[in-house]
Amino acid sequence: MFGWPAARIAVVRRGLDPIVNHLRVARRLAPRRGASLRERFGPLDERLVFVVGSPRSGTTFLAGAIGSLSGFVDLGEVAAVKAQVPTLVALPREEAAARLRRTLGVARRLGLVGSVRAVEQTPELAHLVDVVTLAFPEARIVHIVRDGRDVVCSLLEKPWLRRDERRTDDAGVAYGAYARFWVEPERRGEFEAASDARRAAWVWRSYVTAARAAAAPLVEVRYERLVDDPDSVAAELARALDVPEPTLATALRRAHRASVGRWRRDLTSEQLADVLEEAGGLLRELGYASSASA
Repeated sequence: MFGWPAARIAVVRRGLDPIVNHLRVARRLAPRRGASLRERFGPLDERLVFVVGSPRSGTTFLAGAIGSLSGFVDLGEVAAVKAQVPTLVALPREEAAARLRRTLGVARRLGLVGSVRAVEQTPELAHLVDVVTLAFPEARIVHIVRDGRDVVCSLLEKPWLRRDERRTDDAGVAYGAYARFWVEPERRGEFEAASDARRAAWVWRSYVTAARAAAAPLVEVRYERLVDDPDSVAAELARALDVPEPTLATALRRAHRASVGRWRRDLTSEQLADVLEEAGGLLRELGYASSASA
């Protein structure tokens, strides 16, 4: 580009990435129809809702259901947030909270979603729950938990953890079998040499463990209960989020239960053994143990 050396081009691209990520959010949210001027330009509503959990646990569905309620907007996975999570994890908590607050403030302003309650659904924030509550003391955090064996089935369908994968996601985060920030430093080599199924189980164990270890209060939702009894889940969530129960129940009833228990038909015996070796303890702790090897 213009005869510049590759190193300089890389620096320029890194500098542009946050801007591009924010513009993605703005392009998706700003055209919303029916929003009043106050909703678009009024004071930012501090009562955000963060839906966290392992990828492929139902975060997208649950955040979308909450975000569909009157007075809410689903931000999706804010790319600018997702891209900086590894950096935030390494920062002192106060500095990380300030950066997170600033990033989401910019995203909401550019998206013209000021005076509505925003729902953020970046799964990686499971590793920053206490930072989230420091950044947004009035926020509510919902942790959705799904059977890790079913999560593994779903993750195996995606390219995110596959060896020799060269693509990146919409936040510029690379796919592949390399060790992410949430892999224990002393086990990085083991992670990269593991089977795809074991790496997928590692994802689930790491995210769920991180969220449950946070000091901040969480509203826990089990995916299996959500699809089996959406009305009861809606009643509990409605109280926690201060929203109308009937409309939330209607949104949650759209959940499908076809994927519950899919591990029984989709995982080979070798894959299941890898999953249990990596995450069997947490499966038992969460009550999935009765059928862990069935």
